[in-house]
Amino acid sequence: MTRIKKAFLVIFILIAVIFVVSFLTGIFGRGLGDKIGVVEIEGVITDGKDTMEDIVKFKEDDGIKGVIVRINSPGGSVGPSQEIYRELKKLSVKKKVYISASSVCASGGYYIASAGEKIFANPSTITGSIGVIMEQVVAEDLMKKIGIQPNTIKAGQFKDVGSPFRKMKDDERAYFQQILDSIHEQFIKDVAEGRKMSVEQAKKLSDGRVYTGSQAKELGLVDSIGTFYDTVDDMKKTLGIKGKPVLVHGKRPFSFLKWLISSVTETIIRYYNSAPARYYNYKFMPNL
Repeated sequence: MTRIKKAFLVIFILIAVIFVVSFLTGIFGRGLGDKIGVVEIEGVITDGKDTMEDIVKFKEDDGIKGVIVRINSPGGSVGPSQEIYRELKKLSVKKKVYISASSVCASGGYYIASAGEKIFANPSTITGSIGVIMEQVVAEDLMKKIGIQPNTIKAGQFKDVGSPFRKMKDDERAYFQQILDSIHEQFIKDVAEGRKMSVEQAKKLSDGRVYTGSQAKELGLVDSIGTFYDTVDDMKKTLGIKGKPVLVHGKRPFSFLKWLISSVTETIIRYYNSAPARYYNYKFMPNL
């Protein structure tokens, strides 16, 4: 037998072994206990597609008895945060949804967390930050110093609002403030609904400040102080699961580009913003 044939035979055997092991694990794994789905949200929230796919998959899988959402995020874009929140609310109609907050579960991260029936956090978890922010860097004076003059041609009064090449006018600032206030109201309303508190009570906690996990528990923003496995144990008890539950993690393809962008973004944010509450202030868009 030639070396090439031997190599192909070895590869074929390895593939066959991997397939058999995966198949047997799937069969016997189901017999070890009921399954709990785990959705992981990590880093700055820029796109909710992968997370929503995990949520929908667990919702449609009758073998999944409940879902735990593990969040380690300082927040991010408004749209994706709201999308994930809505899908979790749909999921909660059919199954138990618990939240496990890691080191940071703030702003958009907390927006998502408020969709859960129970929120678990560590005593030092940074959470809350119920607010919306938009920032602009103006390079107008710098451009004048180096002799560069931008030209803008537009159709529509507010088409170039937020341009870094000129200072914002009063009416433009009022226009943006109206948008931010509207988003903030949506945020407060959803938190109030998720945490089963009045809008007035939620508004008092929504001035943008962060809380530790312990403080959040006292204020009603968190239900229990505990780790991820405390969350698992509580769900196991609530669902009446006998034996050790099987944790099924959402399987999403690894994206090097997404990881690189997220890592660079977080590094820049940490460099320019010392307070954890301001990790998400990284571009001129409404951010949670």
